Amino acid sequence: MTKSKFRLSPPRLIALGFLLVILAGAGLLCLPFASKGDPVGFLDALFTSTSATCVTGLVVRDTFTTWTLFGQIVILFLIQLGGLGLMTVITLFSYALGKHLGLYSRKVLMQSAGNLSLAGVGSLIRRIIPFSFAIEGTGAVLLALRFIPEFGWGRGIWYAIFHGISAFCNAGFDLMGIKQPFSSMTDYVSDPLVSLTLCGLIIIGGLGFLVWRDLAQNGFHWSKYQLHTKLVLATNLLLFLGSAVLFLIFEWNASMADLSFGEKLLASFFQSVTPRTAGFNTVDLNSLSESGNLLTNILMLIGGSPGSTAGGIKTTTVAVLFLSTLASARGKYRVNAFRYSIDRDTIRQACSIVVIYLSMTFLSILLLCATEGASGKAASLEVCSAVATVGLSLGLTPTLSVAGKLLLILLMYAGRIGGLSFVLLFGEKKSEPPVDRPNGKLLIG
Repeated sequence: MTKSKFRLSPPRLIALGFLLVILAGAGLLCLPFASKGDPVGFLDALFTSTSATCVTGLVVRDTFTTWTLFGQIVILFLIQLGGLGLMTVITLFSYALGKHLGLYSRKVLMQSAGNLSLAGVGSLIRRIIPFSFAIEGTGAVLLALRFIPEFGWGRGIWYAIFHGISAFCNAGFDLMGIKQPFSSMTDYVSDPLVSLTLCGLIIIGGLGFLVWRDLAQNGFHWSKYQLHTKLVLATNLLLFLGSAVLFLIFEWNASMADLSFGEKLLASFFQSVTPRTAGFNTVDLNSLSESGNLLTNILMLIGGSPGSTAGGIKTTTVAVLFLSTLASARGKYRVNAFRYSIDRDTIRQACSIVVIYLSMTFLSILLLCATEGASGKAASLEVCSAVATVGLSLGLTPTLSVAGKLLLILLMYAGRIGGLSFVLLFGEKKSEPPVDRPNGKLLIG
């Protein structure tokens, strides 16, 4: 009984785990041989470690020009650990040592891996790492076909591995500062091999391990998929295609004005994928139209899917709220999707997540404008990028003051443990008095 008294709840244990990894990573990045030239200060190391562990990609210093090979390896390890989930890695080590999962461990893993129930969480965890390594390896091989001829064998292989892991984990860190600092993947805007490989890795990483298990078990039999899988696939397809068309229209004479029609199609598709929540860019974000900038912010806030390497409010959350609004507009009490009914607790949790994310976003934009004197456009994109763990930037992050850097660090941390664990930190069930309060009347809308 004494043991269980001090046992942390699953959401708090996950939050603490991420915090410890971030601090350890910052300590390693502060070492003299982790950076080129003078050692990096603790705040910049903490920012970089937070961004890597929370698979964001926002940087105060260019990754290639600042960090040595050791520093880059530390960053990549933090990205992999943050993308797969700390508890996933710890559990696999436990399995390797012959230990079995107890009920408490299964609850923690259910939160960390995004499983819908305690049943099958062990088998899901055992498949996550082999699946991830296989996808990352395939992506690295495809990228190596371009990077080895361009950079040579050693650097080409390292760049292929680094960007393959960074893309699958939806991290957005890149080493293209070798060409121009903070240039991301703009040199490959017309390269289908690099652009489509990165898009494929981002999409696969952002769908979620639960979806891929369902796809592996049921193949192309749509009727056998779980409701979660159907909603994730339908929402993602709508967002990818819809936003790609909108980007093509908005950016035709703006950021993509100098591209051919085929290059515009490729760039539009890439721009529809990367805000959800990868952080790479193949066009100059400062040249985005106002409409394109706003659409990017919206896509960043929506993010990927639950139980994936992506951040954001999550696709299923947005889908549930949309379906709930549609049902309410039609005067229906029940919210249905694909012949299933969505329970009221799920709808309430979706509302809570959206309100928390939007509250953090708007408050942080106000604070960033106040502390940095930044424009609303720049502050909005930077804040949305941090809270949704994306990594896209208009160049404001490297110029931030101490207060601005600390604000984005908190946003990245909250965003990584966010859509699932962050709400549960403040929403754990407590015993309520067995008293029914009288219903009050309110005017809504």
